[in-house]
Amino acid sequence: MAPGGAPRRQRSTRYAAAARAVRHAGQQGFAGSRSKWQRWPNPMRRSPGRLHTPRMASRSGRFRDPRSTEHDFLSVIIVRCPGCDRAARVVPAPDDSGPGGRILFRPRRLACRGCGLSRTWSGRQVALSRGTARPATDPYFGMPLWFQVETRHGWLWAYNLEHLDLIRRFVQAPLRERAVSYGTGPNMTLVARLPAWIKRAKNRDEVLRAVARIRASLTDA
Repeated sequence: MAPGGAPRRQRSTRYAAAARAVRHAGQQGFAGSRSKWQRWPNPMRRSPGRLHTPRMASRSGRFRDPRSTEHDFLSVIIVRCPGCDRAARVVPAPDDSGPGGRILFRPRRLACRGCGLSRTWSGRQVALSRGTARPATDPYFGMPLWFQVETRHGWLWAYNLEHLDLIRRFVQAPLRERAVSYGTGPNMTLVARLPAWIKRAKNRDEVLRAVARIRASLTDA
């Protein structure tokens, strides 16, 4: 008989039972805390079939004016060939930097793969299209642009696919950030030159449908 009146074996049994209860409670607490932690998945952990990207890697829905001007899209102009009515290209003539090295006045070549038509241009005056009241033409040969379509607001047009994609990204973005300086005159950014009806949010769906129609015209090229 141990001091305190309880047998030593009984006290040991009580201590062992208490120790097991403490270990069990600790395991339950750890499992519970783990289940709570698992509710907040690691954003950098990959799940099967899902690609995780950092939250700040891209901001969908935001457009920032890249400060491109109309001159940045004159390297390749897609026009309607006067010979076969198919898509032709207006490109800078090779090995010629033009008067004073200005790209805008660099000699151009009109080439059509459909009918083999080839023309050259060399001059000091260009006719950039302005407005959307009438069909647009290329600045050098005056040929109708291939990428254009008429809407109830006016003509939507682009020199090439890069030009068209810039318009599409601007129109579909709910949040638009303009450049620090739009510039003035010939240095005004292309986005700043867009007509008001293209910029209006209420016309977004209609303009995007027009862009889709223009892209679909590539199958006819």
